[in-house]
Amino acid sequence: MARPQTTSLYTTKAVIILDNEGKRLLSKYYQSEYSTSKEQKAFEKSLFEKTKKTTSEIIMFDNQIVVYKNSIDVFIYVLGSADENELILNHVLISFYEALSLLLKGQVEKRVMMENFDLVALALDETVDGGIILESEPTLIASRVTKKSSEADMPLSEQTVAQVFQRAQEQLARSLLK
Repeated sequence: MARPQTTSLYTTKAVIILDNEGKRLLSKYYQSEYSTSKEQKAFEKSLFEKTKKTTSEIIMFDNQIVVYKNSIDVFIYVLGSADENELILNHVLISFYEALSLLLKGQVEKRVMMENFDLVALALDETVDGGIILESEPTLIASRVTKKSSEADMPLSEQTVAQVFQRAQEQLARSLLK
C-alpha cells in the first residue's frame, strides 16, 4: 500500500550565500542537520567545491535538493529535503534573487551586498522564516524591506502615534515568537 505524501510548510532547510572563493557571506539554517558552525562551514565548503564549475542550477547533494544561482561573484543556494519539490525551491531562489536585484539596483555582487548587508538579511527574512516560505513576490519583498528600513531610521519624534504603536507591536510579537 502506498504511503500518502505529507505536505509541510517547512520546505526550506537552508539559504546560503557564498562569495566566489566559497566563503560565507550569509547563511540561515532552518533545520539542525548541521548544528555547529564548524559542520556548517565544512558543508558549505564541499557544496561550493561541487558547484563552482558546473552550469546546472539544481543538484542532489548530501541527500538534499540544492538549487542555486551564480551572480557575478556570489553564489546563492536554497536547500530542501530530498523529497521536496524542486520547482518550489527554485521559485524561492528566483524570488529572493530578484528582490535583491531590486534592492541593490541590479548589482547583486559581493561588494554591494556587504555594503547593504541589512537589506540582504531583511530580504531573506521576508522571503523565508524558520523554513517556511513567507513571500515569493520580489516587489513585495523589496517594498517590505525598504518600508522597514525607512521606518526604523526615522526618529521617534517624527513618527505618528500609530507608527510607534505598530512598531512596538511588531517588536513584541517578534520577542514572543522567539
